[in-house]
Amino acid sequence: MTIRFKLDPQIATAQTPPADWYTDPAMLSLEREKVFRSTWQYAASLDLLRLPGNYAAVDVIGMPIILTRGQDGVLRAFHNVCRHRAGVVAHGCGNRKSLQCQYHGWLYGLDGKLKNTPEFDGVENFNKDDFGLIPVRVETWGGYAFVNIDNSAPPLLEVLGKIPAETADLNFDELRKVERRDYVINANWKIYIDNYLEGYHIPIAHPGLFKEVDYDKYRIDAFRYYSSQYAPIRPVRSEDSAGRVFTELKGDEQAHYYWIFPNFMVNTYPGNVQINIIVPLSHDKTLTIFEWYFADPGTPEAWNNLQDGIAFSDNVQKEDIQLCEDVQRNLQSGVYHQGRYSVKRENGVHHFHGLLNEFLNK
Repeated sequence: MTIRFKLDPQIATAQTPPADWYTDPAMLSLEREKVFRSTWQYAASLDLLRLPGNYAAVDVIGMPIILTRGQDGVLRAFHNVCRHRAGVVAHGCGNRKSLQCQYHGWLYGLDGKLKNTPEFDGVENFNKDDFGLIPVRVETWGGYAFVNIDNSAPPLLEVLGKIPAETADLNFDELRKVERRDYVINANWKIYIDNYLEGYHIPIAHPGLFKEVDYDKYRIDAFRYYSSQYAPIRPVRSEDSAGRVFTELKGDEQAHYYWIFPNFMVNTYPGNVQINIIVPLSHDKTLTIFEWYFADPGTPEAWNNLQDGIAFSDNVQKEDIQLCEDVQRNLQSGVYHQGRYSVKRENGVHHFHGLLNEFLNK
């Protein structure tokens, strides 16, 4: 396995990572340790955690996490692991005054403090104050909660850079989740990210999307921990108006696609947001979660337009799945080793590979 691959920082002379970065099962173990456990990971929608007593038990790249909204209104996160014998403290989501381990009944407050240990008399040198749930860093942005188990990682807002300011007009609190779709892809998670981070394939692989966007003005800007894709919607012309999904938008109303290292995407449009969470299931299988958030459609016509947009996105996603699965098979064939980058179109991919290289070599 070529873990110690060193990426050339100059895209014009750089080679892409070797094939075994995508095909060797050992890479995922290293990525879980070096990448996913050192970065901010999407945990839950704040819709689940708005009221005192709300809780949500989630899996974050193999880490069982529970988020709580205490009676004091504070949002907290903990490892969902009982301090007795590693039982699960809670499943699902809901509203409670306390959390009881599903194994032996140890009881925890929403602040993580151990409150009760049934039939534990006679245990020496045991102080309940030392056996609270293990806390996890939790921070929020928009309508979402993120967790990070690395105490030395930079704050979430530092990682997000200009994104909060650029999306402030979206009014996340007024959006509601309309739909979620899960796609299981027979490909390495990095193949999916690579594909997301370039528009180079749009003219060939996405004829419907190519009809909608002004490809000549499509651009990607890379920052420290994220990149932004600007995709202006092409004006509607009489000769190609049939079948168009989007009308022309103006100025700041254009679509923007944000990728936050390593596996979270926010696709923004006027009045709606789509998020993508990329979850590696194995070295050659990936779960891609799509969630759509919209303002209240208001009218049946607006609702139909909303559904048309979701259907359009679903079709593009299926086209991307085919591309990613084809690439995975070819990488596993042993024929391909390394490639090169398009200077004009693949700076986002090169940026992603640079961050991966940085984190893997820490």
